[in-house]
Amino acid sequence: MELVTPEAFVQGLAMIGAAVCSWSGIGAGYAQGLAAGKVAEAVSRQPEARGAIVSSTLVVAAVAETTSVYGLIIALLLLYANPFV
Repeated sequence: MELVTPEAFVQGLAMIGAAVCSWSGIGAGYAQGLAAGKVAEAVSRQPEARGAIVSSTLVVAAVAETTSVYGLIIALLLLYANPFV
C-alpha cells in the first residue's frame, strides 16, 4: 500500500519549488530599495550629477528586477505546465 503516489510526490515537490522561486521577489525588492536609498544619498551630495546617477540606477534596477521575473516565470511553469508530471 502506497501512502503517496509518485505523481503526487512530484507535484508536492513542484509546489515547494514554486514557493522557493517566488522568494526571489524578496531579494529583488530589497536590492532595489537599497539602490534607491543610495541614489538619494548620492544626489543629495552631488546634485549636478543627478542625470548620470539616475540613468545608471535605472539600468541597475532593471537588472535587479529580472531575477524576480525569472523566478515568477519558473514558479508559474512549475505550477501550471509542470513537465515532471
